[in-house]
Amino acid sequence: MDFQVVVLAGGTTKKLVPLVSKEVPKALLPVANRPVLSYVLEQLELSNLKDLIVVVEGQDAALLVGAWISGAYVDRLHVEVAAVPEDVGTAGALRAIAHHLTAKDILVVTGDLVSDVPPGAVAAAHRRHDAVVTTMLCSAPVGGPAESGSSAGKDKIKKPRRYNIIGLDPAKQFLLHIATGAEVEKDIRIQKSILRAVGQMEIRTDLMDAHMYAFKRSVLQKILEEKDNFQSLKQDVLPYLVRSQLRSEMLLNGVSQAEEKGNVKVGSQDNHVVVSQILANASTPSFHELYASGHNGSASVRRIHKCCAYIASNNKYCARLNSIQAFSDINRDVIGEANHLSGYSFSLVTTSSILQHSLDQKLLFGL
Repeated sequence: MDFQVVVLAGGTTKKLVPLVSKEVPKALLPVANRPVLSYVLEQLELSNLKDLIVVVEGQDAALLVGAWISGAYVDRLHVEVAAVPEDVGTAGALRAIAHHLTAKDILVVTGDLVSDVPPGAVAAAHRRHDAVVTTMLCSAPVGGPAESGSSAGKDKIKKPRRYNIIGLDPAKQFLLHIATGAEVEKDIRIQKSILRAVGQMEIRTDLMDAHMYAFKRSVLQKILEEKDNFQSLKQDVLPYLVRSQLRSEMLLNGVSQAEEKGNVKVGSQDNHVVVSQILANASTPSFHELYASGHNGSASVRRIHKCCAYIASNNKYCARLNSIQAFSDINRDVIGEANHLSGYSFSLVTTSSILQHSLDQKLLFGL
């Protein structure tokens, strides 16, 4: 598919201490007796995406990950392991290896993703829409208490975790708005230009950004070069692309004051908001084509790009090992309801033993 794949495998992140160490970097943490990185590599191999750059934070961690890959995937994948400085951020990691990126499109995936969603489907959707970015969204998993929550009994009740505020077009193909991190606690501000173009926007809070992105390489590299303060793909690069997709001056040529002020305010506490229809013909499947044809602006000056979303079906498993709680949850799932991911068959004795080990880990870490 002429896709280059970048796997961001992390290093020895402080969030996972004491699970991680100099001897066991994040990518090699065991999930059902397999390194967590193997779950991503296996899905890439199944999608015939075999030209990979695995980016690891820290030289020592990169050597350990590279040694494991060379033994486990010899003659199966073409993998280059690249070491980058620690705490450089996801955008910084891509910036550091930009000279290695040569394909038309780049698929970027986090190395801590445990999922059975085929990466090839995300890549195909990206090509089908000729998008500058396509992000994979999954149903937010149900888990234990949040990392910042207390250990009181009422907090131990399983509940969906809130991840992002995401705006989609009626056909659920285009990503129109995304708020992450601290922005989630604020009121939503939606550009009038987006609403005029699409007419109706569905706001979702039940979807997880799986940290799998397909980018048009030329656009990604230009942003990384020009926006050297961008450190995160999720919090910097993706929102920037989404905000600028219908602006008269595309991407890097500045933002007019009129467009900056053209916002509609929506209360952030609404779990599911459908903005009322503004245009009679707002049901057009591809609002980008409608907008580019001269509606609400001249096609000669209106330059656009597409930000798309690939939404995995509800029966797919999707979780990230990005906390100690997630480590326990994923290990429980992969020997239980999602045991097809591990490739192993678990007996009752084996399952009980692994669950007990997970419980011991939780007690050890005060969870």
